[in-house]
Amino acid sequence: MVRPKKKKRIDEFEWTNQELVGGADNGRVPELANPQASLEEEEANERLVGTLYKALSSKDFDEVQRLLAPDLEWWFHGPPNHQHLMHLLTGSAPSSSSPSSSSFVFVPQTIVAFGSTVLVEGFDKERSVSWVHAWTVTDGIITQVREYFNTSVTVTRFGAGASQPISSPAVTTLRSASANKCQSVWESKLCDINSVPGLVLAL
Repeated sequence: MVRPKKKKRIDEFEWTNQELVGGADNGRVPELANPQASLEEEEANERLVGTLYKALSSKDFDEVQRLLAPDLEWWFHGPPNHQHLMHLLTGSAPSSSSPSSSSFVFVPQTIVAFGSTVLVEGFDKERSVSWVHAWTVTDGIITQVREYFNTSVTVTRFGAGASQPISSPAVTTLRSASANKCQSVWESKLCDINSVPGLVLAL
């Protein structure tokens, strides 16, 4: 009995049943996702995050709300008195022991995207603090931010899957990252790596 050809999705490739079981077309190289579309998505994600910083700088909170998911996931690593972004996004008052968050201005020095993850780095000379934000963009909306203050951040991609970003980044130790043969794709440059803790963000 001959079965009709059915399409099956395996990762990003489409194969027919005949190809999966070693049929006549076996050996054909599957088409990869359109690299131009991936580049355009990354550029769109960079623009979106750049727009967010402009809105934060001008205190246009209607625009900020339009760009962020209502249930934005926020993760912070650094001294507790530097949670300026949380205070800006929520409107909550900083504690009396922390410097005024309302006067803290995030001025990006670099913005770079790796798939759905957009990394932004800056440095506040007045307070002598460096910061890195790792934003996750899903369908044109920012759904997650990981904030690092006075922390050296290295971004890696694991092994063979290095070209395919995973939507939820995880933090690992430098030792486990090197043990899994991670490919380093980005490092923060605005902090003194000898005097701050270091983290690896794995995509």
